[in-house]
Amino acid sequence: MKTYETLTMKMAFNLSAPRSWVASILPAFFGIFFCKLYNLNLSISQSILLVLACILMQSSVNTLNDYADFIKGNDSIKDNVEITDAVLIYNPINPKDVLILGIIYLVLGCLFGLIACFHSGLVPLIIGFIGTIIVILYFCGGPFTISYLPLGEIISGFIMGILIPLGITSVADGQLHLQVLIFALPFFLGIALIMMSNNGCDIEKDKKAKRYTFPVIIGRKQTRIIYRMLIILWIALIIGLSIIQFKVWGIIIIIPLILGYKPFKTLLESKLIPENRIKQMQTIVIANIIGNGSYLLIMLINILIR
Repeated sequence: MKTYETLTMKMAFNLSAPRSWVASILPAFFGIFFCKLYNLNLSISQSILLVLACILMQSSVNTLNDYADFIKGNDSIKDNVEITDAVLIYNPINPKDVLILGIIYLVLGCLFGLIACFHSGLVPLIIGFIGTIIVILYFCGGPFTISYLPLGEIISGFIMGILIPLGITSVADGQLHLQVLIFALPFFLGIALIMMSNNGCDIEKDKKAKRYTFPVIIGRKQTRIIYRMLIILWIALIIGLSIIQFKVWGIIIIIPLILGYKPFKTLLESKLIPENRIKQMQTIVIANIIGNGSYLLIMLINILIR
């Protein structure tokens, strides 16, 4: 009988992949700042609960993804993964404990979200329900497993980059604020590019696992071309939407983008190969912090000078 180690707090924290939380925290703060800019009544306690809910949902996705890949034998030490990013590979812990942990993160995320929107009506509940169902379908197995389809970039960008801001703004007054769909586009693209960075580097591994991601379908050469085009579009949207919303004050965003240009330059020159996977993922996360973080900074400046 196989002997397992106890799942420690440190392992649980690493399974949540805290470095990836940027993909949920930045859109959450966008939703909160949007409410402040457009005079939507979102309380501090609701804001805190919603940020925590987003982090926990992200942690659930990360944990369940590690569990699913380990069970299916898709991950190994040879796959250019860091020790903190591959807990099941480097630690003899029971995979069932990891599955339970992922479910706990999911339940807690839903609970915090429910508490935050207790008096907000059906709209935020429906948005949260849609997001939760998509997360479950992403890992459920069978013919509808989203992670094995060429939809990862769109789904991840939509859930975190669009649904999070849309859900948060609806919590404020129980209404849909569709203008969020336009102004949240930098988050949609930034998060989609995180997924594309991962899938672009994992083409060979995903082919072996019969996972038909978008990069697997179109090949590495075409992936690199589209990847570079999306990076340029992402930067253009960050600048353009800042100016559209804040006019002269929006032009300020060019300063932090110029000062933080190096990650974007690295991404534009990237070959998206397996050997560079760790650096690639670190760089796209830093680019999100600089790019979408600058977008949030301009929003915050405009909130303060009102």
